Amino acid sequence: MQSLIQLLGPALEIFHQHAILSVGILLLVGYFLGKLFETIRLPAITGYILAGLVLGNSVTGIIDAQMGTSLSSITEIALGLIALTIGGEFSITKIKQTGLNILVLTLFEAIFAYIFVTSFLILFGVNTPIAFLLGAISAATAPAATVVIIKELRARGKFIDYLYGVVAFDDAMCVILFSITFALVSPALTGVAVKGEIFSSILELALSLVIGITGGFLIHMLTIKKYRINEIMLISLSILFLVSSLSMIFHLSLLIANMAMGATIINLSPKNRRIFTIIEPLTPPIFALFFILAGTQLDISIFANGTVVMLGIIYIASRFMGKFSGITLAGTITKVPKKIRNFLGFCLFPQAGVAIGLALFIQTYQIASSSLPELSIIVNIVLLSVFINELVGPIISKFGLKHGADL
Repeated sequence: MQSLIQLLGPALEIFHQHAILSVGILLLVGYFLGKLFETIRLPAITGYILAGLVLGNSVTGIIDAQMGTSLSSITEIALGLIALTIGGEFSITKIKQTGLNILVLTLFEAIFAYIFVTSFLILFGVNTPIAFLLGAISAATAPAATVVIIKELRARGKFIDYLYGVVAFDDAMCVILFSITFALVSPALTGVAVKGEIFSSILELALSLVIGITGGFLIHMLTIKKYRINEIMLISLSILFLVSSLSMIFHLSLLIANMAMGATIINLSPKNRRIFTIIEPLTPPIFALFFILAGTQLDISIFANGTVVMLGIIYIASRFMGKFSGITLAGTITKVPKKIRNFLGFCLFPQAGVAIGLALFIQTYQIASSSLPELSIIVNIVLLSVFINELVGPIISKFGLKHGADL
């Protein structure tokens, strides 16, 4: 691989000097590989990650580490949009409709995955703060592959209602777990003893909520009487960028702030649903580039690294055990139908978007580059897990749906 990169040296210099040219290449290659994977009934995201891998340092070197760093703002924008969208699911009306059972199922499967992954990784010698962060990331689930299979099988019934309900709140639960965990382990990662670190973490989360809620009120007040799509989009994106940048500047939680903003917007007025609808058309290229950039971070040599592969397998297996046992126990407590209790856990195996975003967030955060280089192992384990999950996940989800849903 190194000889190929050296051979392409003069041409690569052109790409390294022109970020826009690099972005164009990333999107084009990502698009074609995404379409290729869709034709073989695999998620496009797998193609995006593979495109990033091919274009990254591991293969062609078209996108080097410095270019990846300069494009890190895309990760922050994508995360802000993801968190805003998740917050939009926290409609009080919707929560009342889905019922307490779904919230209990979501709480148990997310926390059990967190506990299982953290415990097993610590048992196998992983640094404790890193194990906790990976445990928090493991709570996330990618619904895209499962939704495609639901449509393909034309599945219906109470099982599907429960599945959609759990998926709707799952990523939000993950973001909350991650934000609290990250705030608590940050002092340990920096190696600086901080007095009253629990109080500091609580203050950080509280200020993140304040910024997010304030942003939500601003968007509501400035758009509620607007009818032109361009105006609503401009105002919403401006405040999204402001909330995200202020969160990063003051070392607050970008995720909690944007999630709080989304929840505030959706609960102030049903009319505000249009804000999410108006922003949605902008997300495909941002999310595609986000996943492709994630692929550039994947070092192909990790597949030859026995330690990373072993930890990746432990992460995947313990995460599945946690989610499955969490659903089973919560289902027994809430007395949901037996099929839901026994098979819903299989449909929570896939993992992608939010998990990648959180891993990249750790890598781009200030402490990741200045104090603990080993944090790169988080990205490698998560990307390895996502790559395997996106290949195997649809098969496992299909098994759960065939046995649990009405076909």
